[in-house]
Amino acid sequence: MAIMKILQYPDERLHLVASRVDAFDEGLKTTVADMLETMYAAPGIGLAATQVGIQKQIIVIDISENRDDPIVLVNPEIVSKNGKSTLEEGCLSVPGIYETVDRAENIEVRAVDENGRDFEIRAHGLLSVCIQHEIDHLKGRVFIEYLSRLKQTRILAKMKKLARERM
Repeated sequence: MAIMKILQYPDERLHLVASRVDAFDEGLKTTVADMLETMYAAPGIGLAATQVGIQKQIIVIDISENRDDPIVLVNPEIVSKNGKSTLEEGCLSVPGIYETVDRAENIEVRAVDENGRDFEIRAHGLLSVCIQHEIDHLKGRVFIEYLSRLKQTRILAKMKKLARERM
């Protein structure tokens, strides 16, 4: 397993749309294992493949307190949603930024696991928000795009400043 480099906003690759996974092989299992290791090391509760420069529809999530209950969603699709949840979100690709975003409170998702088995999951609260956030990444969308233009401009300036300081 290996820790992967997480792309930082405003990296243009974060706006690419991920393609479906067709091969459920050892390469996919290795990618999933590396993504989980990366997410835990960051530390975060969710990571989409697009955040590590892989344009495939793969998400890993673990909201458990002990960090021992990972969820792998390949080719995820929201099939129903209802209610409204307003939680503060953060993102491994936009470090240090936390903002409130409106999402659906309850969702039902159809996906495939890393072994190629279809399944459905019903989620509410934090898990629902996390899944929606990560699916947005697969569609080339970063959570700050839900914010006002003024907030987006300020965040962009802050991220560019951080990037310059890292050089």
